[in-house]
Amino acid sequence: MTAIVICGGAPVVVASPSAGVAPTSRAAGVWDLLARCESGGNWAANTGNGYYGGLQFNPRTWAAHGGNRFSRYPHRASREQQIAIAESLRSARSGFGAWPGCARRLGLPR
Repeated sequence: MTAIVICGGAPVVVASPSAGVAPTSRAAGVWDLLARCESGGNWAANTGNGYYGGLQFNPRTWAAHGGNRFSRYPHRASREQQIAIAESLRSARSGFGAWPGCARRLGLPR
């Protein structure tokens, strides 16, 4: 599945790669924008707030979408692994609703 979203006034194609496959560079660009909003772009973020990694996953959501195959905690997984799990979550929820504040700020479909 692909979609075109507007980020910073520019259209960006968002593709849903299969699990374990590196995301396309354009899709990765959207995730980098979202990570910048969620964690300042720190893919190893662990601030003690109960959310981890660049995309600020909670451990239950991370595990439910297969993240534990990479690492028990999202902040210990690579950027690419975090994006793979985020793609699964986005696909399951038909949008970026798991990141409501940043999705709204970035104009991403929720």
